[in-house]
Amino acid sequence: MSTKPTSEQAGPGTAAAETPDRYGAYPRLSQAQLAALAELGERRAVSPGEVLFAEGDRDCDFFAVLAGLVQLVEGRATPEERVISTHGPGRFIGELGLLTGQPAFYSAVAAHAGEVVAVPAARLRRLVADDAALGDLILRAYLIRRSVLISLGVGVRIIGSRYSRDARRLRDFTARNRIPAQWLDVEADPGAEQLLRQLNVPPEETPLVILYGRLLLRNPGNAELAAAVGLLAPETCDASSDVLVVGSGPAGLSAAVYSASEGLQTVVAEGLATGGQAGTSSRIENYLGFPSGISGGELAERAVMQARKFGARFAVPAEATAISRRDGHFAVQLAGGSAMTARSVILATGARYRRLDLPRLEHFERSSVYYAASQAEALMCRDDPVVIVGGGNSAGQAAVFLSRYAAQITMVLRERQLGEWMSRYLVDQVRQLPNIQVRCHCEVRELLGDKKLEGVVVTDTETGGCYELPARALFTLVGMAPCTGWLGGLAGLDEHGFVLTGPAADQAGAAASQPSWRPSALETNQPGLFAVGDVRSGSVKRVAAAVGEGGMVIRLAFERMRPG
Repeated sequence: MSTKPTSEQAGPGTAAAETPDRYGAYPRLSQAQLAALAELGERRAVSPGEVLFAEGDRDCDFFAVLAGLVQLVEGRATPEERVISTHGPGRFIGELGLLTGQPAFYSAVAAHAGEVVAVPAARLRRLVADDAALGDLILRAYLIRRSVLISLGVGVRIIGSRYSRDARRLRDFTARNRIPAQWLDVEADPGAEQLLRQLNVPPEETPLVILYGRLLLRNPGNAELAAAVGLLAPETCDASSDVLVVGSGPAGLSAAVYSASEGLQTVVAEGLATGGQAGTSSRIENYLGFPSGISGGELAERAVMQARKFGARFAVPAEATAISRRDGHFAVQLAGGSAMTARSVILATGARYRRLDLPRLEHFERSSVYYAASQAEALMCRDDPVVIVGGGNSAGQAAVFLSRYAAQITMVLRERQLGEWMSRYLVDQVRQLPNIQVRCHCEVRELLGDKKLEGVVVTDTETGGCYELPARALFTLVGMAPCTGWLGGLAGLDEHGFVLTGPAADQAGAAASQPSWRPSALETNQPGLFAVGDVRSGSVKRVAAAVGEGGMVIRLAFERMRPG
């Protein structure tokens, strides 16, 4: 019995129609564009049933179809085989992993005799970086296709209990890194139980991760899973780099782009996933240059590729645990025991949403409490009632996005009115959606349910009245706790734990070794140690402001490193 959604396509080698192009995922190339690609690769005849690449293959060629049909197939030659999509002349094959070096999540099979253009992956990456028109067409399609795979549950399969901390960790890791994954709950999914019997694995030995139809990982750590899906693993820099960026939200990614483009040796260390809090945003509509909006995930993916184009190196996951000064350089210790050193360090670790002080919160965090609202979370609460705590832009963006999936959404906020901390355009969108209800000057006081969340108790802070709201999921998007615990007192912090920079850092006391030195605008009380974005005291919690700080800080760091 298949655990996958049923496909409407025919199997490989049979008559099949092209998959319609929705949302720009499957554009058709012009004859001029096909000719340009042919100059970078070679034309090849293909026969029916020929496999162009298989699940798990790395560095596959880029294929454009000249004649015939090519089908993308998951679980090829297994009882669970299904066709994801079918493409004819003018279409091109692949998705985001082809640009990032990840293994393929499906196979590409010729359905009929035909002809293709095959371009090596390295040449395709250069094309995307250098050819603005064709490169952006391919990149945009690949980004949309990654979202399609996530919505279909193609790719990694995670099998486990909804009440398992490790299962939740693996689900969060794949979601934050936009790795296509399907969640199989041993408590609720008959297919999960059947699959465990086939693998001869008892439920108590879950979670399991199955990749490419053949690789089985038993409760892997994040680093092990990252290596298996082709994310860049942590690295130790024996020779010191010029700039080490710790964190990869908008501020950190901006710093990486500008640092690498200036010719500085640049390394980015990220503990979980690129994009930070912004990377989980379904749509940012007030970011300059994107009148129709852009998702945080797409913005992050584009920035990573841009930084890599200039030579920046990424380590994911690479969680910073300590920092110290050594002979004029900084040494950053990483979880697992390795370390990175650099002449300048950019602190861009951002902030996390605060946990609510509620009884049994930890119990429900395993299955029903979320701190981000991406596509993965949306699929987990389809057709359910949802409560969102928060009144800022993140809460508004989450409500608008989740309204397409959840049956009913209730926003609970302390503010007296919705627009106190939320941008006007979001206020208007929230008010126009019929399945969103807003409860102002209210707080969540109790979580209801036994093994899973059933509802919440809300108190009106003005009237003292109590309300019981149905909820199968609770999204907490309120308050910011800076990620600074690992600094160990090296940099000065304000009363809330955010990093002091500029004049405020100077007042906190400059480094004892250089009493006459004064920090620049984004510099801490340690020469060469800078802070940008949400982690910085006094920063504006907006993507554009973070990007601006990331660009500005490199000029300040460059001047600090300049001799004399």
